[in-house]
This record gives sequence, structure tokens and C-alpha cells, in this order.
Amino acid sequence: MVALWLSGWLVSSCSSDGSASEAASGAQGVGGSEVSSSGSGQGGSSAAGGSAAGAGAGGANAGAGRAGSSGEAGSSGAAGAGPQCEPITTFETGLEPSAVLHVATTGSAEGTGTEQNPFGDIEAAAEAAGPGTAIRVHAGEYAGDIFLSDVVGMEQAPIWIGGAPGEARPVIGGAGSSEALHVSGARYLVLHDLEIADTTANGVNLDDRGDYEDAEALRHVVVRGLRFRDIGTGGNNDCLKISGANEFFVLGSEFVNCSVGGSNIDHVGCHEGLIVGNTFEGGGTGVQAKGGSRRVEIRGNVFRQNGGRAVNMGGATGFEFFRPPLDAAGDNYEARDIRVIANVFDRSTEVAAMPGCVECLFAHNTVYLPTTRILRILQETTTSGGFTFLPTSGGRVINNVFAYTRAEITNGGRAINVGAGTSPTTFSYVNNLWYASDDVSGSDDVDYQGAMVTGTLVPANPGFVAPANGDFRLQAESTALGAGVVLAEAPQDNSGICYGSPPTVGAFEREP
Repeated sequence: MVALWLSGWLVSSCSSDGSASEAASGAQGVGGSEVSSSGSGQGGSSAAGGSAAGAGAGGANAGAGRAGSSGEAGSSGAAGAGPQCEPITTFETGLEPSAVLHVATTGSAEGTGTEQNPFGDIEAAAEAAGPGTAIRVHAGEYAGDIFLSDVVGMEQAPIWIGGAPGEARPVIGGAGSSEALHVSGARYLVLHDLEIADTTANGVNLDDRGDYEDAEALRHVVVRGLRFRDIGTGGNNDCLKISGANEFFVLGSEFVNCSVGGSNIDHVGCHEGLIVGNTFEGGGTGVQAKGGSRRVEIRGNVFRQNGGRAVNMGGATGFEFFRPPLDAAGDNYEARDIRVIANVFDRSTEVAAMPGCVECLFAHNTVYLPTTRILRILQETTTSGGFTFLPTSGGRVINNVFAYTRAEITNGGRAINVGAGTSPTTFSYVNNLWYASDDVSGSDDVDYQGAMVTGTLVPANPGFVAPANGDFRLQAESTALGAGVVLAEAPQDNSGICYGSPPTVGAFEREP
């Protein structure tokens, strides 16, 4: 897939290899319990400037860039041979650093940044770095609470901060660290191949210096090949907190055991972002986009056993934190045009909520055995204080596979939960497969509340290859094969294979 900025919005294109044909046959369908691995897709890139210790974080060709890692491929979820779409490109693709500064645990305050005389900390290297510089942080453990301000590269000369080639990821955080890394203001910055661990507050915090009206304060940022683990104390702490970012990417990263009261990734007032090829395991909310966020695409990821809402398309934000600031004379929203495409949701507590989300899309996802709720249409921020908020409206739910048991779903086993103050009649549900394995005839009891519904598949076991092992490809006899409608916003599946015409329903296209 090629990422293109067109008319201010990120779109995608597949290579013209044609579409795949038949799916490989497999073993079991719905009913698996334990997941051994999921990494569907590819890890990081093998280009210069990064670390050899890739996470194999899976997803839709997420290993973009030149200053990246040689990451290992994912395992059982991969779709195998097939027509691959073109990989993601970002502003760093094809670029090489013009200068290199070294940071090592053996460095000192007197270091000059050479390999023989490295800096002892990342702050000193960032202070010395100019456009085109790669800051190579060598393997070892580094104290957290690193604060960087206004790290500014250029379009053809970004600044890279990340692990060194051929080495394990450096670990930032540890005992006594509140946050591992806080970057306040940045342009053309790449963070790559770092391990963020054991902090009491957030892991990495990226913000716009609190200048909510300056759309350039935090723009053109790539986060890729990072591993987050054991972040927060159980409260509202986030593995990756992003506030006020524009035109940004989070690619091929791994999130494990983020705080149960926070988010794996929390977006507040972020615009034109692409979240691809990551794995989110445990913790609380998976990915949240609120506070005026718009045009954020969450694609080709794996969400596994998240304790909160796996994706929260909207939310409840204090009025003072919206980016751009609220308009007293116009219509406001928590989130708009958030797209959740070709993801796997494996035993999440709640799969997707749209609190205050306008014109949002949930398409080509595979949902497996959620434990409380599937889709929620809510309104948590309402008109008040002189500000008008649009109701949750215009949502599209297209080409998804929902495999669940009604006994586990609250709301009387019904797959959709609609709250007050929303506009459910403006939603559309197209070519979805709903399969309640414990009550197949009850699979149709969805509670659309007047929405437009077309092309719903007859309830049937979707025929996953090996769900207990995290393999959600479809067997050759699955009724979901070729049962979707062509969707321009979804050119490729979870593993990077181009969807056919007509496409298969769910996160994985058929194999050749």
C-alpha cells in the first residue's frame, strides 16, 4: 500500500497485481480459547539507522522507512503467498542520515557524540542534532523522564532517534521514572526501535507544547518498531499519548500490559494519522481518538484481550483540551472520520465504541469472542456551555465478521448498544456476517434501531483456520469469501494482500 496525501486526507492504493483466488483449507472455526501467537504480517524494515531487534509486530506491511529495524516477521496470522499491496511510505522513505550521533551507557557529559566518545544521554544528543541527523542509542538501560523540546528536522532531512543497527533495543524507563520520553513540539521526527518500560505515568508523550491553535507545532512524526510494556500504575496512564499531532504514523509497534485505566494509544485533537501493523495486548483501552480528532485511520492491527474498549472512536474530553479549540458559532465533535479497517479483535472486553463520532467507518474487521459488548453508539459529550456538539451519526459498518456468543454479550445478547442522544437512523450496515455460536438463529437479533441494513450474510460459522492459535484466515468453504462489497477506503487486508473484487468479508482476503 502506498500512502498518499491527497486533498488533505490520507488515502491508499494497491498494486495492480490482481486479486487473490481460493482460500486454503484449515482446521477449526469458532470456539478457540488460547492464543499462542498472532503476528499477522511483517515487521520493520532492514534499512540503515535502526536496530536488529524487531518485534515482528505484524500487520499490513507496516515496516516502512529507511532508518528502521530488520524486524522479524509475524507468525501464524500471516496470509502467506498472494498479491501483496505496495508497502507504506512516509516522509522518511528512501532517505539516509547525513550525520550520526551516538548515545551509550558508557558515555559521559563530556562526550562528543562519536562512536568512540558517545554522549551519555539522549537529551545531549538531541541538543546537538540538526536536520538529517540519526541519534543512535546503543543497547542498554537508560533512565526515563527524558524531556525534548522542539525537535525539528526537514522534509528531506528528518531527525531519527532510535536503536543502533545490529543491537537489541535500548530500554528507557525503569524504577523512579514517571514518563520514559516526552517530546514537546516536533517536525519531521522519527522515533524507532526503542523499548519503553516500567514507568509510573505515561510511556511516551508527544504534544504540541500546549499551543492548541498551532497546527504546525507537532507535525510529520513517525513512531515505529517500538515496544511498550508495563506502563502505568493502573490509573489513567497511557503507553503512547499523542496530543495535537498532524500527519503522523504509528507503525509496527508492540503494546503489552499498558495501564488498565488508560489507553495503549490515546489521541487528543489529532488529525490525519495512520496506525498500522501494531499489536495491542491486555491493558485498558486499545486506541482512542477524541478531543476533536479527525481523519485517523486504524488499520491492519491485532487487538488481543484488551480490558476496555479496543477502539474508542470519540470519547469525553474537557472543553479546554480540544484541538482546534471549540467553535461557539459552529458544530463541534469529539471525533470525525475515524476509520477502523482490517483489524483483528481477539477476545476484547468491548470491541468498538463511537461516543460522539461523526461519519466514522468500521470495515473489514474480524471480531472474535468479545466478552461484554461488540458495537456501542454513544453520546458522552453533549451540547452545553455555549458549544453545540453533533450527535453520533453517519457511521458505516461494512464487510465485518462478528463471531461471538450471545451469553457473554450484555444488552440482552444483542450485538449493538445504542445510547441516548445519538442518531442511529443515519448509520448503515452493509454485508456483515453476524454469527452467535450459542444461538445461531438469534444472530439476527442485532438492534439496528432504524439504520439502513443491506446484504447481511446468512448466519454461519465463518470457518477460521485456527482461532485458538490466532489464525483468523478463512477456510475454503467459508461463506464470507468474496461476499463483501468493494470499499475504496479498504484496499488491502490485515496481512497486506489486496482485497479482491468482490472482496472477502473480514480482515483477511482469500489466498491464491
